[in-house]
Amino acid sequence: MSTSRYDQPETAGPRAGQHRAVTAVESAPLASDRRPTSGNIAILPKPGALFVDAVLAGGGQITDLDAETRAIVWLTSSEPERLEQILTTHPAIQWVQLPWAGVDAFSGLLKRCDRPQLLWTSAKGAYAQPVAEHALMLTLALLRRLPERLAATTWSHESTGESLYGLSVVIVGAGGIAVELLRLLAPFGVKTTVVRRSAEPLPGADRTVSTDDLDIALATADVVVLAAAMTDDTKHLIGQAQFAVMKSSAILVNIARGGLVDTGALVDALHSGAIAGAGVDVTDPEPLPDGHPLWSAPNVIITPHSADTPEMTAPLLAERLRRNVVAFLGDGSFAGVVDPQAGY
Repeated sequence: MSTSRYDQPETAGPRAGQHRAVTAVESAPLASDRRPTSGNIAILPKPGALFVDAVLAGGGQITDLDAETRAIVWLTSSEPERLEQILTTHPAIQWVQLPWAGVDAFSGLLKRCDRPQLLWTSAKGAYAQPVAEHALMLTLALLRRLPERLAATTWSHESTGESLYGLSVVIVGAGGIAVELLRLLAPFGVKTTVVRRSAEPLPGADRTVSTDDLDIALATADVVVLAAAMTDDTKHLIGQAQFAVMKSSAILVNIARGGLVDTGALVDALHSGAIAGAGVDVTDPEPLPDGHPLWSAPNVIITPHSADTPEMTAPLLAERLRRNVVAFLGDGSFAGVVDPQAGY
């Protein structure tokens, strides 16, 4: 997400325990030379009660930002320049916890502030359940032609719609969302292919291929779900060439980042019938401006980056924070470690 949520007053109603965190890779203790020195933790820009409780539950000590601060919990992406200034003027800080699963909003900052004794962690994997649920919802709605059904004002005598059972589903990305989506898809008996940087098999997938074989995988897909990180290498991963190899009956679902898709090419593909439909929770640009051609494209569902609401994610971020505070004070088994140069 590119907007601030957790530095605002907390709203009532998060259902703690409604979801659980999902990670693609289990955490392992960091090598001693990469492990941050434990110490005081500052929660910035504003310490919400839920996150204060999480730090305390993990055994951490919360203080105002000062020369003794060793870790920062950063709860917004709207002030990257302030975070950069803090890290520049407080070289003793050795761990920063970021609030989102994707860290593309911090990509420049991560590279500029990269230093040997600074560990970055994100919420990657923590929000996988609500986001995977949203991806499944968009998939089913598109297959059952809900956009045209919701727009109808008269009874149709034409039977349209497809079942998800037994279809070929390609998931681009192999993180927590992919892991959870594979679990949700299992009862439908679909044939699943995961596309990731390497061809290392992802448990639960029928087939795993590298991004070098993306176009080959797309040609077999009835459903394509984008769940990859947004980096320089993945910008416009899906464009005119990819829509050209996809089945005209295929649908595209994007619950990752809008920049993974060339929006102009998507609009063209929908209007020309190159693909059958698209469900997007993220767009490029975002927010999608009023009057943008994507709003009026056929068989499209657009949700306003709402796959995971604050009520869903706040308890999950709190649990990620508690867990990482335990790692900070213990053996360094941090969840969601970020590679500053790779950007995820």
